[in-house]
Amino acid sequence: MESKSYSFRELLSGCKSSNYMHEFVLYFKRCAVGTLFRKGSIKSGYYKRILSTQFPDKAGQTPKFVKDPYVLEFMGISNPDKIIEKDVESAIISHLQKFLLEMGKGFCFVDRQMHICTETSDFYIDLVFYNYILKCFVLIDLKSHKLTHQDIGQMDMYIRMFDDLKKQEDDNPTIGIIFCTDKDETMVKYSVLNESEQMFASKYMTVLPTVEELQNELERNQIMYNEKKSLE
Repeated sequence: MESKSYSFRELLSGCKSSNYMHEFVLYFKRCAVGTLFRKGSIKSGYYKRILSTQFPDKAGQTPKFVKDPYVLEFMGISNPDKIIEKDVESAIISHLQKFLLEMGKGFCFVDRQMHICTETSDFYIDLVFYNYILKCFVLIDLKSHKLTHQDIGQMDMYIRMFDDLKKQEDDNPTIGIIFCTDKDETMVKYSVLNESEQMFASKYMTVLPTVEELQNELERNQIMYNEKKSLE
């Protein structure tokens, strides 16, 4: 049987809960000698995508399609501290097939720097996709910095403009995802991101995380999930 290689993101695809965090971290530490892992070294059904706990179930299924973080190590960006948004966009386009796999099911590329013209201004949306499962457009705004309230307001405007000027009658409401290098959960909690089913903010990583970063991410996801579950 042909041996297949799996990326870090695919390793996370089976993680069940934070109960496996310690074992997963130890496993990652043993295997982290490159960006690829052998299928034969992964227990069948051992991992489940931890990111499915990012959002409690809402009225629709949109949150299930949004990850946090997105791991974009395939872009080959060696110095993420000096990255600029244009470089991220160009790298995504250059590795579009891998990016679509990272995005998940049903995503199709539509355009980059899509021009939207209003009566008074011109705007350009970094990346536009369409999800044939959700039957809606998905806008991505790339940021090379930590999430700000200005970023949230900008995406809110993009979504409203796109729904008004581009969306067809048989399309569902447009979704917007802000790709940022980091985010303040307090800002998320007290902004429209907290309750919106159309707008999300997700961290992206251009290099594989260290063991410590991985453990912190798992802990953060579990804390957020427990807090949201306690409010239901």
